[in-house]
Amino acid sequence: MPRYKLTIEYDGAPYLGWQMQAASYGKSVQGELVRAIGEFCGEAVAVGGAGRTDAGVHATGQVAHVDLTRDWPNRVVRDATNRYLKDEAIAVLSAEKMPDAFDARFSAVRRHYLYRIIDRRPPLTLERERAWWSPKALDVERMQAAAQILIGRHDFTTFRSTECQAKSPIRNLDRFEVTRTADGIECRLDARSFLHNQVRSMVGSLKLVGEGLWTADDLAAALAARDRKACGMVGPAHALYLTQVDYPAEWQPLPDTPEG
Repeated sequence: MPRYKLTIEYDGAPYLGWQMQAASYGKSVQGELVRAIGEFCGEAVAVGGAGRTDAGVHATGQVAHVDLTRDWPNRVVRDATNRYLKDEAIAVLSAEKMPDAFDARFSAVRRHYLYRIIDRRPPLTLERERAWWSPKALDVERMQAAAQILIGRHDFTTFRSTECQAKSPIRNLDRFEVTRTADGIECRLDARSFLHNQVRSMVGSLKLVGEGLWTADDLAAALAARDRKACGMVGPAHALYLTQVDYPAEWQPLPDTPEG
């Protein structure tokens, strides 16, 4: 039973998040992939994802895996799935046959997120559901300096949802860079794994630093408090993107199946 690695892009706005939900609750990204793959191959399939993005969160590099009975060429898996996703805001960018032990979630060693802020006086129109609007100009240099306080291994209780199901609040944050670009402000964060709402909570608190309402010391105190009540604010989901998932070099795709 061949296992395929899928790299996926989606607009999170129409969905209740990645995680499959009961039909009565609404559509999920995982659920639509299960439906589309099942329709193309005529099988009941299970799709495992690298990260459970929340409702409204987008992805340009989500990764999933699926086992199929038939040994399909990679292109067929990609294109046939996309055919049945044509009315959805989801696209399979690539499909690659992998060793049976590959797991999109547990084989991953790093996840990369982008959070976008646009600080301008006029409201957003085209980017309204793609970035967090700040009518007040933000001090990016102060934000970048303060963000470095969060780098490393910490107890991130302050910056995780009270509904987070992770066994431990301890995480190691590898990267938190804040830069100004032609399109606004980009916050890029890398870690092996993140807690529920961690990125949105950290960026929300960091925005207070950019506004001059908090200092870097205030951010450090919030981290040290290990108390959710110390979190400044939580940024909206629609400005967050899962951009890439990394795997060890030994997880190489298997040779593609020739098309008959």
